[in-house]
Amino acid sequence: MANGYAGQILRVDLTNGDWEIEDLDLDLAKKFIGARGLGAKILMDEVDPKIDPLSPENKLIFLAGALTGTGAVCGCRYMVVSKSPLTGAIGYSGASGFFGPEMKFAGYDVIIFEGKSEKPVYLSIDDDEIELKTASHLWGKTTIETEGLIKAELGDEWVAMDTHVASIGPAGENLVKFACIISDGGAAIGRTGLGAVMGSKNLKAVAVRGTKGIQLADGETFRRLVRETVESVLTNPMIGPGGIQPRYGTSATMVAQNNYGLFPTRNYSRGTWEPAENELSPDRIRDALLVRNKGCYSCPVGCKRISRSAEPRFEGRGEGPEYEVFALFGAGCDVTDVFALAKAGFICNEMGLDIIEAGNTMACAMDLYERGFLPEADAGCKLNFGNAEAMVELVKKIGLREGFGDALAEGGYRLAEKYGHPDVYVGAKKMGCGGHHPRSAQALGLTYATSNRGACYMAGYPPEVIQVPDATETPHQAGRVIIAQNQMAVVDSMGLCYIMFYGLLPEDTAPVFSAATGFGYTWEDLLHAGERIWNLERLFNLRAGFTKADDNVGRRMEEEPSPDGPAEGKVLRLGEMLPEYYQLRGWDENGIPTEEKLAALGLD
Repeated sequence: MANGYAGQILRVDLTNGDWEIEDLDLDLAKKFIGARGLGAKILMDEVDPKIDPLSPENKLIFLAGALTGTGAVCGCRYMVVSKSPLTGAIGYSGASGFFGPEMKFAGYDVIIFEGKSEKPVYLSIDDDEIELKTASHLWGKTTIETEGLIKAELGDEWVAMDTHVASIGPAGENLVKFACIISDGGAAIGRTGLGAVMGSKNLKAVAVRGTKGIQLADGETFRRLVRETVESVLTNPMIGPGGIQPRYGTSATMVAQNNYGLFPTRNYSRGTWEPAENELSPDRIRDALLVRNKGCYSCPVGCKRISRSAEPRFEGRGEGPEYEVFALFGAGCDVTDVFALAKAGFICNEMGLDIIEAGNTMACAMDLYERGFLPEADAGCKLNFGNAEAMVELVKKIGLREGFGDALAEGGYRLAEKYGHPDVYVGAKKMGCGGHHPRSAQALGLTYATSNRGACYMAGYPPEVIQVPDATETPHQAGRVIIAQNQMAVVDSMGLCYIMFYGLLPEDTAPVFSAATGFGYTWEDLLHAGERIWNLERLFNLRAGFTKADDNVGRRMEEEPSPDGPAEGKVLRLGEMLPEYYQLRGWDENGIPTEEKLAALGLD
């Protein structure tokens, strides 16, 4: 055991059915922090960037953050890292809940899966007791069913209660390019299709239970800082008790997103969407669906939702829906039925589908249909914008790869390419944008274009997504984006949930990290590590064959002016921002890190 870390790596060879335990290299932990950073380092060292992501040669790496499970406020996240089948780039995604802390309590910072099992299996971890168990009877089950069945198999009620499960559904088994991994009933390792990697290895689930503690370098200081953080959260009007976020969840931002022209309406053709302030206002969503709030480990906010759709056509219950459901299935597909939208989200969680990519793909399909590029005979229905019934039915078919769902399962970029119009799809590196319109916020568009894992605003969390007056202008945006990207690499590596930053500054995490680990890092030290992580991910992508040409969000965003909102008449001006971005990054004009930059980061 090491301060802040569990101190061990569990390496599982699925081909041979055995495993071994290694000590965590603390020098590497100090250099790459944990979770996302450490995952990038392991992937770079052990996986050829040119391999087929769905081949046994790819590795699937589960990682708890450096502060995950320590008791740090919102220290609940874990990451999964691999080569992405959706993009072919480095793939990483994170989830909150309880699975990540339980990994640490069982004694493991990292679990590396290698090879491929001959038959379906799941990994059971109970502290030092490790076993690969048959999962043939679980194959075909939803993620919710799988979690329940595995817990029932454990027998002892208390053991089952303390065990946390991460699993794939039919989408992962059927190698849907944007399949995800679901833990704790609805926490999604959503982006980049890592559920398909898990399915390609015949790995159905990971169940973990731990009873060990986590050692802290300076427990007294750590606990004092946590108390101060909790006090700040509890008095914050956004995330404190009765605050906007606990009351509405992430749908709290609906009206603000509309005011800033950030909605991806009708496949990003517009930036505003009237229903966000009327039939799909945050109050309407809450009153129609909410059963109760749900919290994660070490979080005083409790912003997650358990919801129920009582409408007979779309009856269902589950976790969510979050903002992305309303942005992408709602505005993106122009569907205003709150119960249909909730049902689409529930199905995604059950099937194990990334909600963002599923919504983007569906909106792209509707756009292709309405433009006359996608025949009704192929779609199997009238796939016009606003068709709630078709949308819900096709989401399930994606997970099963049935009918037109098989084409949709390849993702929106490949769908648009199949029908001869790849520019109808809006995204970067074959992954769709994260539910915010890039023409309405220049730094957001730059973040999408340069994100190492594909178009994702959480890769950089650019300032104008949370209200910056000059959001539609280009000056100085490159510098803002770089700081935000380095910052989020640190936050992902620490294992912290983003929700806390409504009430705190990222630099407030430095003393907490140092009290836990004893590393003595300042925020500047951590940002330097974040820059190192970002550049290492870029190197992986370059070796995988990506070039400067892949730093884009599609021709439409740069050539077709926005018809409404604050960005009316404007386009995304990447050409003005990329040269400055490369220069400030210390890269050459082709977006390749220079030898001097790599040496300064210790990556030479």
